[in-house]
Amino acid sequence: MMLRIATIVCLLTWATNSSGQVVVIAHKSVPLDTIKKSALLDLYTCDIKKWSDGQPVIVFDLKSPSEVKTAFYNYLGKSSSRMKSVWLKKLLSGEGEPPEAMNSEEELLGKVAATAGAIGFVSKAYVRKNVKLLLEINAEKKQE
Repeated sequence: MMLRIATIVCLLTWATNSSGQVVVIAHKSVPLDTIKKSALLDLYTCDIKKWSDGQPVIVFDLKSPSEVKTAFYNYLGKSSSRMKSVWLKKLLSGEGEPPEAMNSEEELLGKVAATAGAIGFVSKAYVRKNVKLLLEINAEKKQE
């Protein structure tokens, strides 16, 4: 009985800790190992369209509102609706297109892993060795 309780407590602790972490991931071909908040914002607002090696930046997003999506955009200092208006303005001016939005974190992870130059975000628990982890965002704390 005590072993069951200990196992449940460990699982709940692990789930709580991993759910608070959002990570920025990229395709293995991306010429970065880390990324700063300002550069990440520039990528997601279509202000940067190519990586330093000339490869096009392919940005992925999540369709549905979720804790992960909210934490990511809060970290950038933007709401999801504000980002949509930025993307619409870029689209209408011919300066860029909104990111392709995936239905799930699993789908987003798969697209980033399979698309050269891709970047996206998922819960830390989804990260696999087939992508680069560029940044960890602690959703419970405001980060600079």
